[in-house]
Amino acid sequence: MSTEPSGQKLTLVQLLPNMLTVTAICAGLTAIRFGLQGNYELAVQLILLAAILDGLDGRLARALGSDSKMGAELDSLADFLNFGVAPGMLLYVWALEDTWQLGWLAVLIYAVCAVTRLARFNVARKAENGSAENAYFIGIPSPAGAILVMLPMYASFAFETPQIIPDSVLSVYMAVIGFLMIGRFPVWSFKTTRISQRRVKMFLVGFAAIGAAIAIYTWVALVVLSLIYISAVVWMLPASRRALAQAKDGEEGDDKA
Repeated sequence: MSTEPSGQKLTLVQLLPNMLTVTAICAGLTAIRFGLQGNYELAVQLILLAAILDGLDGRLARALGSDSKMGAELDSLADFLNFGVAPGMLLYVWALEDTWQLGWLAVLIYAVCAVTRLARFNVARKAENGSAENAYFIGIPSPAGAILVMLPMYASFAFETPQIIPDSVLSVYMAVIGFLMIGRFPVWSFKTTRISQRRVKMFLVGFAAIGAAIAIYTWVALVVLSLIYISAVVWMLPASRRALAQAKDGEEGDDKA
């Protein structure tokens, strides 16, 4: 929770980031429970809630000055459960139980890729020194991977059909998303994005429109947003590679100087 001496007392506000992480863990576990019971829509919503909480806890900890090594490790363990285990299990009980070993193999590949990605991220985080690489993820981040891997479920819910794609294709799709999480390509990190003051109003209006679309047309909106994200990653990949290479060259030049 804190790296301060054990005798120091912490306020509830300082504990709030870790409380959000624990809440996310509970959401992920409950998603597995509802998936096993056949309540798939609620299970997906709980994983999405865990992704939102994951985006809040770390930033809140830094804002409150209450980030700690224990909090970082707790967050990583929560990510593996919520984005490495829960989505794969949910897809398996939703559509892949009848595929004999192929579906379970896809679940294992996805989970191993997720934990490998998180381990690599933890090592990089401990070694980071404020470099420009912080502006990019290497490979698809695990929350985005979880959101993307459930895309067939969004489409099924949106069009009210049992399943959009064949089981074998779904298994391959899950494995591909897993491999994208451990890929060595740069993915632009939205957390470093800065909005100019003259565009803040338009940004807020767009954010409100997206929020309204998700609230009213939840599954259709998630399908569209997932496809937009995939398109954006592919479209920005060449520019991201160039920017990251230039940043590394600049840092190496500064080090030599």
